[in-house]
Amino acid sequence: MAPDAGAPPRSRRLRAEAGGPLVDRAFVGAGGVAAALVALVLVVIALSVFMTALPSLRAFGTSFVIGRGWDALRGDHGALPFLYGTVVTSVIALALAVPIALGVALFLTDLGPPRLRRPVSALVELLAAVPSVVYGLWAALVLAPLLRATIEPALEAHLGSLAIFRGPHLGVGLLCAALVLAIMILPTVTSVAREVLRAVPTELREGGLALGATRWDVVRRVVLPHARAGLLGAILLGFGRAVGEAMAVAMVIGSRPEISGSLFAPGYTMSSVIANEFAEAREPLHLAALAEIGLLLFVLTLAFNVGARVLVARVRGPAFAARAARVQEETA
Repeated sequence: MAPDAGAPPRSRRLRAEAGGPLVDRAFVGAGGVAAALVALVLVVIALSVFMTALPSLRAFGTSFVIGRGWDALRGDHGALPFLYGTVVTSVIALALAVPIALGVALFLTDLGPPRLRRPVSALVELLAAVPSVVYGLWAALVLAPLLRATIEPALEAHLGSLAIFRGPHLGVGLLCAALVLAIMILPTVTSVAREVLRAVPTELREGGLALGATRWDVVRRVVLPHARAGLLGAILLGFGRAVGEAMAVAMVIGSRPEISGSLFAPGYTMSSVIANEFAEAREPLHLAALAEIGLLLFVLTLAFNVGARVLVARVRGPAFAARAARVQEETA
């Protein structure tokens, strides 16, 4: 007779040692409470910001979003210059960062030598670890003087026929803020795009190579079309990151609540005006107006993040299902 013949099955012994169903229910309950707390914190933040912004909502209504004036002493508050600055800097940052981020992601998943993928991935992660205030300090001390002395004069000399590249060469302004944001969102877009490209089933790549396609043909005709929705989600996540950045932008954007057609001109964003003026807000209406800007920023970033995760899930879901099915077949 085997020594363990009368012993209970291993799974039953493990459950008995762990404390049985009672402990399982306790862990499930603790996890549910933690998840509920996260949702509760989000709801409390939204309600708190909404209640703080309520006087501004009642005083200005929809005119707050389209108003162009901002004078706390006269009680004139309009968010359009901040919306304009946020959109302009974020769009330019995406236009600069997305091609580089997609190139790096493709290098890490399909095109780069295996021995170089880990060091490049580590460098991308290091970019994400740099504090935003360090980016802002570097931009104020290095990038802004370079723009003022070299880049902006060169842009006006060669592209001065376009109104966006004309104006005083100040260094600080919309262009400087957009360049800083492009560097800051590069790790975010790269990391999400890399995970999306990795989620494309290996069978698709192998099938293209088996038919005689080059690696670039496989990337262009197989990988990118399959990952299109997820890559769009990565771009939206980058946009949400750019919209919400405050400290680095506040240090180099010039802090002028105006709408200008030149990228060289100073401007303002929603996050930077909150960072600059919240501590000095004394009038209740001024504080409420800043809270309403924060509410707009909260809604925008939440919408972009939810949309991005939905798009990424459309790619990750089928890919992970295919991988799971393949593993089950190999182990059967």
